[in-house]
Amino acid sequence: MDPHRLRPLQLRELRPSPRQGTPQLFRSHQGGYQPRVCILIINSRKKTTIIHSLMKLKITGLAWLMAMALPCMGAVIPSSDERVTNLSVERTDNSLLVNMTLDLTGLKLKSDREITFIPVITAGDSVVELPQVIAAGRNRYIQHQRHNDIDEGATLTRAGHTIDYQAIVPYRRWMADAMLSMAEDECGCGLSLGSPSTSDLAQLDFRERTFAPQWAYVTPRVEARKERSAKGSAYIDFRVNRTDIDPAYRRNPQELAGIRDTIDLIKNDPDSRIERITITGYASPDGPYDNNARLAEGRTKALTGYVRGLYDFSPEVLRSASVAEDWDGLRRWVEQSSIDNRDALLDIIALSDITPDAREWKIKSKYPAQYRYLLENVYPALRHSDYTIDYVVSSFTDPEKIAEVMARDPRKLSLHEMYLLARSIPGDSARFREVFEVAVRLYPDAPEANLNAAVTALSFNDLDNAARYLPKAGDSAEAVYARGILAAKQGDCTSARNLLVKASQMGLAEADAAIKSLDEWVEWSARNSKTEN
Repeated sequence: MDPHRLRPLQLRELRPSPRQGTPQLFRSHQGGYQPRVCILIINSRKKTTIIHSLMKLKITGLAWLMAMALPCMGAVIPSSDERVTNLSVERTDNSLLVNMTLDLTGLKLKSDREITFIPVITAGDSVVELPQVIAAGRNRYIQHQRHNDIDEGATLTRAGHTIDYQAIVPYRRWMADAMLSMAEDECGCGLSLGSPSTSDLAQLDFRERTFAPQWAYVTPRVEARKERSAKGSAYIDFRVNRTDIDPAYRRNPQELAGIRDTIDLIKNDPDSRIERITITGYASPDGPYDNNARLAEGRTKALTGYVRGLYDFSPEVLRSASVAEDWDGLRRWVEQSSIDNRDALLDIIALSDITPDAREWKIKSKYPAQYRYLLENVYPALRHSDYTIDYVVSSFTDPEKIAEVMARDPRKLSLHEMYLLARSIPGDSARFREVFEVAVRLYPDAPEANLNAAVTALSFNDLDNAARYLPKAGDSAEAVYARGILAAKQGDCTSARNLLVKASQMGLAEADAAIKSLDEWVEWSARNSKTEN
């Protein structure tokens, strides 16, 4: 089995089997593993991991092999005191169990002297003393027995003996990465941490390993000029062979209102400035080309004049152009249709070595039925006027102003401005995620938008959306890094590590910490997955 493909697992749960009364390892009904008993087992003399005991219960057969595979991850600190051997630390939900062998066979004491050994667990300012072991000379041993003055829980022994030490204390969260030490008191002064007589026995480590990478967003470039455009098409009805506009004729009230509304929306916006309006008129391919050219040009000028009469635009702002016959529009319609003789019609439309009138005649003469259909159902839509309004939008740097604009019209914002807004919002909030989702909807082909949306999806553990955005996120170090994180979260840790290493080689600082986190996670997962096999 490739260890890099192992999925992360929780610590295993140990409970008595109803039938056998012995500890069993089993999977939780909720699909995960809940820590009940964890074991840190250390032999400080040989610096190797061993099994000493498991809550004083006998484990045989397969259960023993499974327990052998379940030491929690922990660092062994070589102890200068070789008297401590067979050290194991076990953790349940509520208790910490410490077992060790204290070999005092080499300890020589005068008859009236004693030494108190004090196991202690520390982490910062937090301290818990375990029951003491008092090794006494002959007279001191007899005095303690006679007066029964040993504290409850303490162990009294003669110097030169070996003690099988066991202690249980309530487990506290700060103990997850605490230090287990042994202090010695020869003067009756009590515990004195940090003295030369104190030796560290084991660094506890009951923390569950998780892959917790840092998130690497990219800062979009600043737009020096935020140029935008609004486009539309109007289908103005003209009387036969006429070029003048009757605003009340047929559909013209609605079509002209659409043009005015588009212009007004931008013109009246205090954050926008119109720089150019271009109107392009088209005629359909039916009839003589020269007449169609006249109609397209005349009708375009008429519409341009209508707009100029409503607004005070200079000639540099309001411009016009015309296309005699909209053959491109006809080609697009035929390509998307299922009309009979579709390919033959497209071949004629594509002919460039004959005049437009000859093309129309070929269609009309060879495919009269299709020509009639086009004339009645398609050509009317090819008589249209397209308009484009080019404008410039103000820039914003204040997150509050950006949020206000985003609520009204996010199309006015650049990717950089939305990034500034996101930075002012807590990264674990729905609002933070919404900003990047809006950004990628407005700029669906921008690598920065797709990358930042993917990273945000990963931070919310939304792997489906992350996988949807990353293909368009580009090939930057940040994009490679994000793909590595996605691979890890999907369980493909081999690919994940390769991608993270590549991101590191490309100079991304966050990648090194992610590689370390991934390696620790894989090691922890490999140890805990052994009991499944």
